[in-house]
Formats: sequence, C-alpha cells, structure tokens
Amino acid sequence: MKKKLLTCTMAGALVFSGIAAGSMSVSAAGEGPNYNGHETINTSILHNHEELVSFLETQDAKQEQMELEVIGQSVQGRDIHLVKYVSDPDNPTILYLTQQHGNESLTTEGTLEFIKHLGTDKTKDVLDGVNILIVPRLNVDGAVGDVNFSLDDYVGDGEYNLTRYNANGVDLNRDHVDKEEPETQALHDNVMQKYDIDYMIDLHHQGAQSERDGELVSGSILYPTTKNADPALVEKSKQLGAVVFDEIDRTGWGHLGKYAGGSAETISRNGIAVEYGISTLLFEMRGMMDHENESYVLGQKSNGYLIKQTVNTLTATAEAISDGSIEEMDTSFWDTLPEQESRSE
Repeated sequence: MKKKLLTCTMAGALVFSGIAAGSMSVSAAGEGPNYNGHETINTSILHNHEELVSFLETQDAKQEQMELEVIGQSVQGRDIHLVKYVSDPDNPTILYLTQQHGNESLTTEGTLEFIKHLGTDKTKDVLDGVNILIVPRLNVDGAVGDVNFSLDDYVGDGEYNLTRYNANGVDLNRDHVDKEEPETQALHDNVMQKYDIDYMIDLHHQGAQSERDGELVSGSILYPTTKNADPALVEKSKQLGAVVFDEIDRTGWGHLGKYAGGSAETISRNGIAVEYGISTLLFEMRGMMDHENESYVLGQKSNGYLIKQTVNTLTATAEAISDGSIEEMDTSFWDTLPEQESRSE
C-alpha cells in the first residue's frame, strides 16, 4: 500500500521561491525534520521536466554569456540539457553534474538558482577566469517517475514519484564503464569527450541519518579513491573539497563528513577521474525527496538550507577556480575529517 503524506498547497511552486534560499531560518546543520511518517513531502514543488526546460530556455534568452545545448535523449525520449559558460578556451573548466539519481533533486533546484545568479551581478567577473559547464539533470525520466517499473511503495506525495533509477531500472552512476544507457552515453559522448574539463563536482543526496562527531551532517564529500587515479589529480580533487568544506562547514548550519565511498570505476567520481584525467569531487547532500525506504527521506522543511548549500558550493568553487585561490588550498583537513557514520535508533 502506498504511504500517503499530507498534500501541500504549494503545488507547482518553485522550491527556492517557496522557501527562499537566502532568507530561510537556519539552525543546527542536519537537525532538520526527518520524515517520521508525518512530514510533508510534495514532489509538485520541484521543477518537472517541462518546467526545467522552460526555465533554462528563459535564462538562455536573458543571459548573453549562457549557451544551452541538447546533448541527447533519455530512454523515454526527453531531452538532456547542457548549460555552457565558455568565455575563454584557455581558462580552467569545471563541470557540475546533478541528478544522476532522479530522487536526489534539491541539488538541481540549487543549480537552477546558481544559473540564475550567473546572469546577475551576484557572480560579477567570475566568468572571466573560469568556464562552467552544467548538466542540471541527467536522469530526466527518473526525476518525474516515468519509468518501466512500479513506484507504489515510494513515500513522496504530489503529481508523481521520483526514483534513483532510469526508466530501464538502471543506476546511471554504475554505468560509467560500460556506458550502456542513453543518458550515460549522452554525458560521455557530448560532454566528457567534447570539452577539456579540469574539475567536476558530482552532486547527489544520501540518507538522512548520517552523522559526524555525534551531529547529523548536512552532507558529505569525497575525492577519487580508485588506485588508478593519478595522485596529482587526487590532490587537486582534495583542494576542490577544501573549498567546499571551508565554505559550508563554517556557516553554523552546515556540517560535513567524509563519505564512505568505494573504489569502483563504474562510479563517476572514480571512472571519470581515470578515463579523462579530471579532478572530481562527490558531494552528497542530506536526505532525499522520495524513496521506498522512509529513513532516506527528509521532510521538506529542510529544503531551504539544502538548496542554499548547493548554491554556496557552486559559487565558492567557481570563484576559487576563477581567481586561482584553489591552488593554495590546504588539504590537510582530509587527514582528520572522520568518515560519517549511521546514527543508531
């Protein structure tokens, strides 16, 4: 039986306009509301595919420096988009990749806000020193629940459910070696192989019950851990992580742990680092908007600070690469940053 939640009256509203990222109340990092069977989780407040495309096309028309490109189609035929800010081919380039998993959606909402910021004075001059590529949603079918399997046991409410997998039931973040799915092929054929990329942040969500030093985390980070990654490249990945950690952990509402990740190269963090020589960083935000396991889901009252965490992460890393300060980042914090642990009930 599908577990129904209270229906929110915000249907169709943007998450970051319903809970303004810059003005929401923030307190202890990961202590926001868990699902617990009664918190509201309304998927209708997220950008569906049509709303996402409309937003991107509107920003493309407004922003002189932005280019919008379709890099391929999903299993169900939806376009997959790439947002480009390429001012100088000699500049370093960073790729921001979001929503390989369709139910990990707030990073996409934050990325859309970041795109909007890039068209304003909020990021003045940053584009002079860095090229920015953004795939704002890779798993466009899973993000709207248009898949070839049942989502009846998922806990989210709204017009549709969201799932980790693509329409074929495949985890796209385990397909970076074989590249069998059209979404993964689009990413590799028309982004990874086409552009000279120096850095990548792969944005995800994790479960809601991870903690560091006894406090629930707002997210976790990790560099490439495969033995085949070039050590110099890994060091640059650690510097990218240092920018993120310094930006988020000092806020008072952000609290980051080290992600306990594996070394498989089917995962983008590892595989892309090895295949293309790119310094990659995984950033896992706390909680998900939908899942069949209730412990992974976070009440939507936490949306504001998680969206803000994404915007701050993208802004800080773009600025650090643009002004060259990333090259001076101290990576020694990694030596003492504890791996996050699961909180026992």
